[in-house]
Amino acid sequence: MILGFPCNQFGQQDKGSNAEIASFCQRNYGVDFPMMSKVDVNGAHAHPLFTWLKAQTPGILGTEMIKWNFTKFLLGCDGRVLQRFAPRDTPQSLTPAIEAALQARPTEA
Repeated sequence: MILGFPCNQFGQQDKGSNAEIASFCQRNYGVDFPMMSKVDVNGAHAHPLFTWLKAQTPGILGTEMIKWNFTKFLLGCDGRVLQRFAPRDTPQSLTPAIEAALQARPTEA
């Protein structure tokens, strides 16, 4: 499942309300996955989810800071963070990692 988390910490790109942001993303990009409430991902007010995600998978040179919108995190079925992807990584480029994660999931008894 894909979840979107708007954040206004990058060039003030998500200034609107949660509903306005979700509508914009759906209308302009065809987003059909759930859009969560706007959060901070860096700094003193970073949402605890992103504090945890960044600690689990630091970026280049060990930095935990998220540098731009569209940073992506892949979690396994067990909730572990498997990989962090850069903003420039396209959704299509994540396919091999997603397929590997799905192959690794435990089978139901």
